[in-house]
Amino acid sequence: MIMRPGQPLLLPANPWFIWSSLLLALMVNMLLNMGLMGRQLWLPDLLALTLVFWGVHQPLRVGVGVAFAFGLAMDVHHTALMGQHALAYTVLGYLAASLQHRLLWFPTPVQALHVLPLFAIAQALTLLTGLLATGGFPGWAAVLAPAVTAALWPLGSWLLLAPQHGAHDLDANRPL
Repeated sequence: MIMRPGQPLLLPANPWFIWSSLLLALMVNMLLNMGLMGRQLWLPDLLALTLVFWGVHQPLRVGVGVAFAFGLAMDVHHTALMGQHALAYTVLGYLAASLQHRLLWFPTPVQALHVLPLFAIAQALTLLTGLLATGGFPGWAAVLAPAVTAALWPLGSWLLLAPQHGAHDLDANRPL
């Protein structure tokens, strides 16, 4: 993983934590859509946020294939057109992997601005395929979802990187 100068070294990401965070994000997405509020279009897509985060930080473990599989799971949950979320998440995984080297040089708030177009493209693909399949526009509240998801990027980054921040054991004999 590429790191900015002056940033402390991180411990390796635990594969169990990566997969459990992805499954937790999938379950939270499902709960948000089934909760008391119903299926609100402005709610953030936490699974997309988690997929982009791990696609940037661990591209060899979480890539386009994983994004496709989780997209199919969201299609089944939403009872949407099969492949609607899978297409959006696959494009999202590809774009996250292509931005990986550039994105990690920026501080977290600036990273949120860089991932906003990714979430907007994924939302536009989801809306476009739904519009082509059903012929009905869900409403303008769906335009807010990418902005809300990008606004959660700093919090999501902090939470998902927390286990990798080890105790800083300063030693005069070790340069790292």
